[in-house]
Amino acid sequence: MGLFDRFRSAGRLRTGASEGKADTSEQDALRLIDEGNAIRRQGRIAEAMQRYEAAIRLAPNLARAHLNRGNVLLEMGDPDGALEAYATALVKNPDFAAAHYNTGIAHLRSGRRAAAVAAYRTAIALDPEYADAEVALGAALEELGQLDDAVACYRRALAINPDYAEVHCNLGNALKTLGRFDDALASYRRALAIRPDYAEAHNNLGIALKKLGQIDGAVASYRRAVAIKPDFAEAHNNLGNALKELGQLDSAVASYRRAVAIRDDYVEAHNNLGIALKDVGQFEDAVASLNRALAFKPDFAEAHNNLGVTLTELGQLDAAVASLNQALTIDPDDAGVHSNLLFIHNYLADQPASHWVEAARRYGDLVAREARPDTVWRNIPDPTRRLRVGFVSGDLRSHAVGHFAEAALGALAAEVFDQLEIIAYPTHFATDPVTERIKASCHGWHSAVGLSDEQLAQRIRDDGIDILIDLAGHTAHNRLSMFAWKPAPVQATWLGYLATTGVTAIDYVIADAWTLPETEESNFTEKICRIPESYLCFTPPANSIEVGPLPALSNTCITFGSFNNLTKMNDTVVALWARVLAAVPHSRLFLKSQPLKDASVRQSVVERFALHGIDAERLILEGPVPRAEYLTPFQRVDMALDPFPYPGITTSVENLWMGVPVLTLAGKSFLSRQGVGLLMNVGLSEWIAVDATDYVARAVSHAGDLQRLASIRSGLRSRALSSPIFDAARFAHHFAAALRGMWQEWCRTRQDRPA
Repeated sequence: MGLFDRFRSAGRLRTGASEGKADTSEQDALRLIDEGNAIRRQGRIAEAMQRYEAAIRLAPNLARAHLNRGNVLLEMGDPDGALEAYATALVKNPDFAAAHYNTGIAHLRSGRRAAAVAAYRTAIALDPEYADAEVALGAALEELGQLDDAVACYRRALAINPDYAEVHCNLGNALKTLGRFDDALASYRRALAIRPDYAEAHNNLGIALKKLGQIDGAVASYRRAVAIKPDFAEAHNNLGNALKELGQLDSAVASYRRAVAIRDDYVEAHNNLGIALKDVGQFEDAVASLNRALAFKPDFAEAHNNLGVTLTELGQLDAAVASLNQALTIDPDDAGVHSNLLFIHNYLADQPASHWVEAARRYGDLVAREARPDTVWRNIPDPTRRLRVGFVSGDLRSHAVGHFAEAALGALAAEVFDQLEIIAYPTHFATDPVTERIKASCHGWHSAVGLSDEQLAQRIRDDGIDILIDLAGHTAHNRLSMFAWKPAPVQATWLGYLATTGVTAIDYVIADAWTLPETEESNFTEKICRIPESYLCFTPPANSIEVGPLPALSNTCITFGSFNNLTKMNDTVVALWARVLAAVPHSRLFLKSQPLKDASVRQSVVERFALHGIDAERLILEGPVPRAEYLTPFQRVDMALDPFPYPGITTSVENLWMGVPVLTLAGKSFLSRQGVGLLMNVGLSEWIAVDATDYVARAVSHAGDLQRLASIRSGLRSRALSSPIFDAARFAHHFAAALRGMWQEWCRTRQDRPA
């Protein structure tokens, strides 16, 4: 409900009249006041003022007349004039509680919160049953951040008037801000029991339910709010947020559009609409919505951040970095924006590692300042006991991370169940069949959604986690800032991000010898833990899509392909791929990515290649296909071209599964050597180029030997299946041994401490 600011004197209003019979002039003045009140209720403010001033002329000492004159001045936007009128009323009657109360309202209108609080307290002291004054005091204290005191005020008001629905709602808001969501729910439900058509209470109930992860209940509450009040823009916006969390993106977009149709200047809804449009692949419309938000509020840091993320998806990396830097200019300590900038650096070619390592360290320092890390744990330092291992991720679903984690965690549960207990902490609401299969491999499954860093860290401590593993790094839904609280004695990052996190409370990054050479160790704040063979283990696709024959045998031309995120195709990649196309006559390049369903994005790609002399006819540009058909387009590719410095990982494994060899460019960093690790593990070292010239030469060489390509294609799936990349049992033993080594090292540090 926010500020309770009735302009009229409210509660038990004192007239200021004497107990005896009023004289004739005072009676006439009181009659004029009553007439003025009636006229004012009709909106005839000027006429009401005339009545009050006439009453003052008749009875200058009548405090009530000065009070009502002040009320009109306040309603006319003159709080200072109102304060003078109320002061006069209080000179005439110092114990006039209503005048003190309205003085508080006038002070609040002028931004003088402390003075307002003092006035409300005086009103309550004079009239302890003054419920409205308790409510107003609570609202003022809430604005001052004194939430516990505000709660006490609302409770006192409700003790006076238990059926005051608005105050139950106010109390719920304060409790919600304090994180006492269950108590807030009770307050909102009490308000709705009194007033079932109270749209604001339905909306606020939805907010609390969403915070508790009860998304379906939140949606129902928001829908009731908009049914009662169809022009309730905030409820439409909140409904969009909840629908988005449920994955109902088209419905979310519709809700956001309704919100901005009601209030064109609703910057939060324009911002949210932009995010939802990005998620459904309408990138140009997303950019337009975010720019609309910024047109209304140029210093809206969150919108600058989201614009940067969207431009990243479009491959407009320079503009994306500029947007994110603008967000940091507005809010330099926004850890999320720093994290997004760190993620973008993975796509940029020719960036010095030292620059981004320092940026990661700054991020680590930022989150460390907000944390209170543990230094003592209850975990028993026994090097041989069964370990409780926690995994924190927002991607335990049909997602690149989920497709790797499913096989790995399943094998850990099956192969080394006597050594490890697996507990998952999903950081995102979304679930699907992959989630259910991963959950079946876990001993515990505790949602982190809605929990603060402190609350999640306490949950992890209470669960007795020995080793806590991050699966996100600087990607979406990460909880790196929580890792800074060091809730587990040993912490590591694995799988989701391929550079340093910068969080010094994370002890290890898990890699392998192919992907992270010793020369790169100085670029990490974490120690390197290398697993034998491969740090990755992929889940075989459930789709029974056949490999199919080599397309070039019937097409009479080579079809190169890349189904990677379009953002990975930076200008240096475009230039090199154009050289490949020029060196292999009549060859084509097949690109498939979500943004390519947008005609403007396809045109942009055509123009980028045209700058290097490649005609549009040599490009096949397609958007995504349904998940059930996801692997079918690989049948149309002869050989895949790996982007750089951010190569394919999931896409590369899917290429290998579909018999398509991948030409990769070996880099120096952990990230840029992912193709090296995959190809070495399947025995395709001849597909690893050492530089751009070698990349082109190998493309020409492989394209010129169709029989060799056909032979590789026919046997590549079985070769991949027997490799470490798909051998989950073998991987599980390697991974468990790595975790045991981390744990034993920590145990040694405990034993080495002086008694």
